[in-house]
Amino acid sequence: MADPKGFLKTTERELPARRPVPVRIMDWKEVYEPGDRHVLKRQAGRCMDCGVPFCHSGCPLGNLIPEWNDLTWREEGRAAIERLHATNNFPEFTGRLCPAPCESACVLGINQPAVTIKQIEVSIIDEAVAQGWVQPEPPQRLTGKTVAVVGSGPAGLAAAQQLTRAGHTVVVFERDDRIGGLLRYGIPDFKMEKRHLETRLRQMQEEGTRFRAGVEIGVDITWDELRARYDAVLIATGATVPRDLPIPGRDLAGVHFAMEYLVESNHANAGDDVTDQITAGGKHVVVIGGGDTGADCIGTAHRQGALSVTNLAIGRQPGVERPDHQPWPTMPTLFEVQSAHEEGGERSYLASTVEFLSNAAGEVRAVRVAETEFIDGRRVPKSGTEREIPADLVLIAMGFTGPETDSFDGDSHLHVTERGALQRDAGYATALPGVYVAGDAGRGQSLIVWAIAEGRAAAAAIDGHLMGTTVLPAPVAATDVALSVQPA
Repeated sequence: MADPKGFLKTTERELPARRPVPVRIMDWKEVYEPGDRHVLKRQAGRCMDCGVPFCHSGCPLGNLIPEWNDLTWREEGRAAIERLHATNNFPEFTGRLCPAPCESACVLGINQPAVTIKQIEVSIIDEAVAQGWVQPEPPQRLTGKTVAVVGSGPAGLAAAQQLTRAGHTVVVFERDDRIGGLLRYGIPDFKMEKRHLETRLRQMQEEGTRFRAGVEIGVDITWDELRARYDAVLIATGATVPRDLPIPGRDLAGVHFAMEYLVESNHANAGDDVTDQITAGGKHVVVIGGGDTGADCIGTAHRQGALSVTNLAIGRQPGVERPDHQPWPTMPTLFEVQSAHEEGGERSYLASTVEFLSNAAGEVRAVRVAETEFIDGRRVPKSGTEREIPADLVLIAMGFTGPETDSFDGDSHLHVTERGALQRDAGYATALPGVYVAGDAGRGQSLIVWAIAEGRAAAAAIDGHLMGTTVLPAPVAATDVALSVQPA
């Protein structure tokens, strides 16, 4: 283990400072200052190497957390990245974007603040990149088998890297003009600068993975044609259909889905010319939805120069302490202050949006909200509590309902479950021979760590299908969840 008395000597969590708000909202760089190596070592030393390390089960990837905590404490960075890469293809993504269910399951968290697992993880990969330890790992031989991966988000990229390293010829198809999926256009740079994505894509290209951007399967190539060209197909298109809010005034100018707004912002930050870009500059902005996507909109609006930002959540404000009905080691719902919330704006809970109000030009001018009350388990607006909030731009960030399926009509014969996800069996296989589904397309909106875990598990299933057996590892958590999936 790491320092045997570390958790006794250091009882508090220490994280890198965030850059001052007045400074960071002037650019799109990541919000955190560089970490202190001494602090990092001290925090890694708090890991107890428990007899039963629940962080393993808290992480869908089954990351070997005590092992790389110990190696970080011993300042053996190269060995630490080897243990981290053994279970996680992209720790630079999860270390920045994952909400860290591993920390919720940390045994030390029973009576002390949990180990700063996520920060240790990202420090390991950042050092590895800086030291040149992240090198291509091309296969020693080719199998002659071909695999098409549709979608270049974390699930698709994880599966593609695993299958390429197994010796298959893998082509990743992406309908956008650049590879990366939501990592590219859904995540603002202040949460993850795109240089991290580019570094990993270069590694994958040098390993032999082929990328085809600007190609939409079902439009440019039919699904039947894709199946005829490749020995196996993996669908990893994500759950990109946004949950709508069908209330009066929904069709007014200035009311948009959050992802429309974030995608255009990321295009603009990449240097693209975005015609009639949706921007918050000089506007009163209302963001509906209290999750991560809503927070991304808040931070983006601040950087674009919004006059005001109001965030509406329909439910109650979560508490700051773990509630009794979400005991350790489950992941609790807690009140969270993300970097975007520090930067300004107002957060309003128990706020039910009932109507978008227009001006004479047919543009949104205000949002009418009412207090939420609970009747027979339903959340409904309370009569007589209505009020108006000025709004020139409204962003709906209420989550996603499932994958887009329009392109499947006519030639794919893929089935959709009652929850809107693509139907698959315990081994990620669909009813079509050789066609598999991984990530949010099959499980619904979820975490990036689950996407990578399912991508790795699906890669093992595809390799076994093509070769009769597989040496690729499959995360235990992802396998267990897959086994619980039953056809609708």
